Amino acid sequence: MWSLRRPHRAAQKNRADPVTSPRATRLDRPSGNITGFASYEATLGGKWPELLSEIAPGLKRAAIMFNPETSPTSAYMPAFETAARSLKVALIPAPVHSDAEIETAIIALGREPGGGLVVMSDVFVTVHRASITSAAAQNNVPAIYALSEFVRDGGLLSYGVDPVDNWRRAATYVDRILRGAKPGDLPVQLPTKFELVVNLKTAKAIGLTIPESFLLRADEVIE
Repeated sequence: MWSLRRPHRAAQKNRADPVTSPRATRLDRPSGNITGFASYEATLGGKWPELLSEIAPGLKRAAIMFNPETSPTSAYMPAFETAARSLKVALIPAPVHSDAEIETAIIALGREPGGGLVVMSDVFVTVHRASITSAAAQNNVPAIYALSEFVRDGGLLSYGVDPVDNWRRAATYVDRILRGAKPGDLPVQLPTKFELVVNLKTAKAIGLTIPESFLLRADEVIE
């Protein structure tokens, strides 16, 4: 969550989930000295396997890659599981703590056809995105990411919250707080704008043909 409040060390934990955070008990009136703009949306858990299956029609298994210490995976799981059942896709948890574990998980996924990868948004995987995108390409594993940075760095596909839109909207809260409003009286705002980014070069490299109808829906196509 892009929070607007006084800094506090304890807020480093679980920043992505404004409701489960011990400092924001409800969205409409968070109380205390915190408010902000959420950087996650739980329903994305369902969109990721759906979009991945559109460009990889033979999808049978989807590994969910995350770092257990930094990822808000539980927030996405209900929607993820519902979509997987509908698509008849088996879910494979892939917790990772190092580049070696990243490579091992993706190699295993690529040994048989029908494997796909969903990469959560957390600090660890973002820092290690070069290892993830490289291993996915080398093993011909179609992957979808929550952050567009992965796709601009060679990943296949991303769908997630548009951070620039959140920053723009946050400016209105900064103005109100500077004029005397109490942060706890301002509702926590959920994301309203999302972006779909596709890397055609990566798609061709792993043998995928992206339908034209899919490309027309994309906010950005990297060639």
